[in-house]
Amino acid sequence: MDKRVYLLMFVSFIAGMSELIIVGILDLVANDLHISLSQAGLLITVFSITFAISAPILLVVTSRMERKKLTLLSLFVFFGANILASFSTVYALLIIARILAAISGSLLVVLSITIVSRITEVQRRGKAIGLVFMGISGSLVLGVPIGLMIGNRFGWQSPFLFISILTVIATAGIYFLMEPVTASQPIPLKTQWDSLKERKVLFAHVTTFLFLAGHYTLYGYLSPFLKTVIGLNETWVTITYWIFGIAAVTGGGLGGTFADRLGAKPTILTVIVVFVLTLFVIPFTAAFLPFFLVMLAVWGIMSWALAPPLQNHLITIAPGTSDVQQSLNNSALHLGIALGSLNGSLVVEHASIEWNAAAGAVVLLFALGSALISFHQSSYKQVAVSKN
Repeated sequence: MDKRVYLLMFVSFIAGMSELIIVGILDLVANDLHISLSQAGLLITVFSITFAISAPILLVVTSRMERKKLTLLSLFVFFGANILASFSTVYALLIIARILAAISGSLLVVLSITIVSRITEVQRRGKAIGLVFMGISGSLVLGVPIGLMIGNRFGWQSPFLFISILTVIATAGIYFLMEPVTASQPIPLKTQWDSLKERKVLFAHVTTFLFLAGHYTLYGYLSPFLKTVIGLNETWVTITYWIFGIAAVTGGGLGGTFADRLGAKPTILTVIVVFVLTLFVIPFTAAFLPFFLVMLAVWGIMSWALAPPLQNHLITIAPGTSDVQQSLNNSALHLGIALGSLNGSLVVEHASIEWNAAAGAVVLLFALGSALISFHQSSYKQVAVSKN
């Protein structure tokens, strides 16, 4: 495998990490900036919405720019945004920094996928693109415990400084190791939009959107939930995030394995149902830590087990626009994170953080309904693949 693929995997990891590295330190940000916890949660919402809508637009706007130069420019803006965040002392300035990081970060992720597909041989292209996506998913689940450890030790601004340092390393790697890459013909926004006119495709993306929204209704506020509802100290909160992160990474592999063996449809439905039951049960485990940790691990596994079978489903029902669907599904994912963070903040603001798990489970029930609609509209027959 071309070593530059791993460099681009590193770039996507950094870009993804910036989105959720703040999750574990929301209470620290709120206390230091003298804002409410729900206002701090909007830092996730604003980032995710900006991230979701920026990439498709920016790819069209920058369609004529050479890819290496564009990547370096995006890394420069990304670096500046995280430096700004690390020195922010007021809420408004931090919001601006998050928006700039989201704009540049979204472009970095898509550029990483695009460049990888151009520099890799056809027979290895799928694996190379998979490595970039592994960087994205790994950042989303591991960015939180990393941010939590650094933030608790050195202050909430320090995780952003840490990302800035990693960005400098990535920039040097791109500058010295990457050759110029000519721009390719972008996919017009109209083409991307038209692909959603098929209900089976649209509701597949809606499933991802609602699934992540239900997940982040609780996960976006997991740190204060662990402290106030479960009664854990800082050390145990960090341990809990690592347990969740490891389980989530494992879940991605299990989701792919079960999709190959059982088919996409039963895997997707099983994952959502188990996820719903888990979120409903979690609040009742507060008094018994071992049982809570078991349910936490199940939650972590389910949270990322949906992505592989859903991607298989999209490729099967829309083979002619599979590249577009990957991009759109990534946007749906980040919009779901934004909605979940907003939904969680409303629950915290108007009810109690104890209700976040149940509120997330209700949203997941709608994700189940959306998946059923997509399957009902799909004409292909699910075939389980047996492996010797």
